[in-house]
Amino acid sequence: MHYLKRRRNPQRNVVTWFQRTNQTAPSLLPEVPQGSHHRSHPMDPLASPAHGWFPAPPPPIYCCTLTPALVAKAREELQEKPEWRLRDVQALRDMILKEQPNLRTRLDDAFLLRFLRARKFDYDRALELLLNYHAGRKAWPEVFQDLKPSTVKHVLDLGFLSVLPHPDPSGRYILCLQPGKWKPNDYPFVDNVRALYLTLEKLIQPEDTQVNGIVILADYTGVGMSQASNPGPFLAKKVVSILQDGFPIRIKAVNIINEPRIFKGIFAIIKPFLKEKMAERYVLHGSDVRSLHRNIPPTVLPGQYGGSAAHLDMSAWSRMLLDCEEEFIVEFCQPDPLEGVVLPEDMLLEGEAGGGPEEDPFRAVRSQLYYCY
Repeated sequence: MHYLKRRRNPQRNVVTWFQRTNQTAPSLLPEVPQGSHHRSHPMDPLASPAHGWFPAPPPPIYCCTLTPALVAKAREELQEKPEWRLRDVQALRDMILKEQPNLRTRLDDAFLLRFLRARKFDYDRALELLLNYHAGRKAWPEVFQDLKPSTVKHVLDLGFLSVLPHPDPSGRYILCLQPGKWKPNDYPFVDNVRALYLTLEKLIQPEDTQVNGIVILADYTGVGMSQASNPGPFLAKKVVSILQDGFPIRIKAVNIINEPRIFKGIFAIIKPFLKEKMAERYVLHGSDVRSLHRNIPPTVLPGQYGGSAAHLDMSAWSRMLLDCEEEFIVEFCQPDPLEGVVLPEDMLLEGEAGGGPEEDPFRAVRSQLYYCY
């Protein structure tokens, strides 16, 4: 049986035929290591304890959890049509099996929908994002090898990042970063990236987040030369590349508060790697909480940011991630999903072949930071 399916790319307006067959896609999901008490799908609610303030993962068999308002929002902003949703997923699944038959990736509906929504249901761009998602793991093994919450517990205990318990009026969860709490002598900067990636993986599970996106609140209190000079442009570019082109999440705003003068130098490192649309979403508030409240209402902010919400419990998100340890073992602690897969050279993150962290990639911009002092 054939059906006509339009690839919704407004620039090309291509109409393509796809064939729906009764063949079931092979199971490419890794199994839970032996000894686990419960063998589960990575998104099985039984494997992921539900916390009262954060949505549980979707069930293994997809069932739409969007409210009517979010269905309408997804239709308007993401070109998602409920009547075509599963057809679109099947079309992307067919493309993966045809064009990348050796790719060891999840093929379930809930997982593939993340990539379709992140690229407004353009099949080609969704597939490219999926390949970038896996290529990022291969290009940066220091981040993705043995990636699970227990390996970054020291980062979570420090309070480097957390998620506010209440979303903003647009339904977007707020990721709160406090880079000033980290000191280079504490542990390698890459551990912060590992904790950030695990947090994003958890945030993207609910369909609400896939439609609404997230907001970042970065409090730069206490950030000085030692923190600013440690990552350098080499690592900064890798982080930005993953967030912009290698992860299926919509970052709708980045609010910077309490930034010191040195932040001009930090942003000088990051900005060349940002796409124009993303660069425009950075808002610098200084110490002006009223400016912050114009972007994030005080009702969802804790008192330290002039809000009326309860004091921020930095351990709440830590407990959330640690309770999902098994889920992340299934997802990340497995053989390389790209083994046997040949990707275009321009798809891999730049810098993996040379310019390692043992070099001093920060030398070119060091003078800018000193100037800001």
